[in-house]
Amino acid sequence: MDLALLMAGANATQPLAEAAAIALGSNLGDCLALLGAARQGLGALAQPGSLRCSPLFRTAPVGGPAGQPAFLNAVVLLQWPGSPEQLLAELQKLEAAAGRERLVAWGPRSLDLDLLWCGTAKRFSPQLQLPHPRLWVRRFVLEPLTSLDPNLRPPGQKLTAAELLAALLLDCSEPAPQQLPPTAVWPD
Repeated sequence: MDLALLMAGANATQPLAEAAAIALGSNLGDCLALLGAARQGLGALAQPGSLRCSPLFRTAPVGGPAGQPAFLNAVVLLQWPGSPEQLLAELQKLEAAAGRERLVAWGPRSLDLDLLWCGTAKRFSPQLQLPHPRLWVRRFVLEPLTSLDPNLRPPGQKLTAAELLAALLLDCSEPAPQQLPPTAVWPD
């Protein structure tokens, strides 16, 4: 499915806004509550009615220090009327509100919000790279994205989310993520 059509259909009464994809992760504290609060915060940032959320997945940590706990991960799509830099600043505010500390690269974190893409914008700065440079090699991102919409074609890609995941699985050593059932904090 074409991303612009997907997002335009989410709320056709709103002016067309940039479609954005955000990966969410947490492996410190009450991860479910932290992700639920992040979902609410993202809903407040999104154009009304445009927030679409994947199911939650439990995933093994990839990279970073050994021995850290498993993550809860998800992906959301939303319409965003501002610039990618403005959205990144808002995501960092949500992370800070959740107690995020950047102490160790790829280390444990209360909340991680990665901007995967923001419309067709391309950025190559130290602060922001769009599309996210490791999106296509991260099973913990592609599994939730595929569960949200297997036919979604991320900007600039010829392959759908399901096709990107299938290609990754040909040479992937990451353990399979476990899809979690809906909860009151993270409904379907």
